[in-house]
Amino acid sequence: MSLLQLQGMVKRYGGLVATNDLSLDIWPNEIHAIIGPNGAGKTTLIHQISGTIAPNQGKIIFDGVDITSVSMHGRVAMGLARSYQITNIFQSLSVVDNLSLAIQARTGSSMRFWRKAIDEHALYVEAQTYAAQIGLADKAQTQASALAHGEQRQLELGLTLATQPKLLLLDEPMAGTGHEESGKMLELIQTLRGKAAVILIEHDMDAVFKLADRISVLVAGRIIATGDADYIRQHPEVKKAYLGDEVSVSDSSTINAQDAA
Repeated sequence: MSLLQLQGMVKRYGGLVATNDLSLDIWPNEIHAIIGPNGAGKTTLIHQISGTIAPNQGKIIFDGVDITSVSMHGRVAMGLARSYQITNIFQSLSVVDNLSLAIQARTGSSMRFWRKAIDEHALYVEAQTYAAQIGLADKAQTQASALAHGEQRQLELGLTLATQPKLLLLDEPMAGTGHEESGKMLELIQTLRGKAAVILIEHDMDAVFKLADRISVLVAGRIIATGDADYIRQHPEVKKAYLGDEVSVSDSSTINAQDAA
């Protein structure tokens, strides 16, 4: 059974159709990448799945429940979380205190009675566990504002993981990171395999082909192909959409990163 079903999704902005009768199934615990040219509708699709905007037509079924009209916060409570564009880091707090707030939000603890995680042993232990999972154990007491850009990205992902999602939406998690930082993020996303489903939008095609169990290609608001990396590399419509009829997609590096953004 699919964890997420998108059924006939349509989103219009005046005369522009951003998603056009789009249907897609996401399986439990898979890493599913969505790629496509600029203007293909990728961000609009993520907005609709997360609840930031509502579709004009279609249904969103999550874990067997129709969530088309459910608020973004309601979707988070059900186990559908989005990282980066929605999550906010508290710059003045330490890594472990940021994580403790995310844990408290999940458990329903009142923020009025929040104290530093180090003052609450069980909370501190759980927050430290997430810090270790995202590779920031040695920075647990570091103020978030003092973290490097890539480390802040890791913390943002940690805040989302602390909500214990069934489905995690990642919108260009490696954007703005250097080679070493993007390598760490790739390894971190790999650790999520089998723990939660992931929908990944990413312009780094090398990372996409390394990470994704399945890839869907979005062009002009429609899914034109879904399959594993080898299938996508050889699909004639995908070749045409990215590179023209005469250019063969022999490996992931041949796809221009700008086209995939």
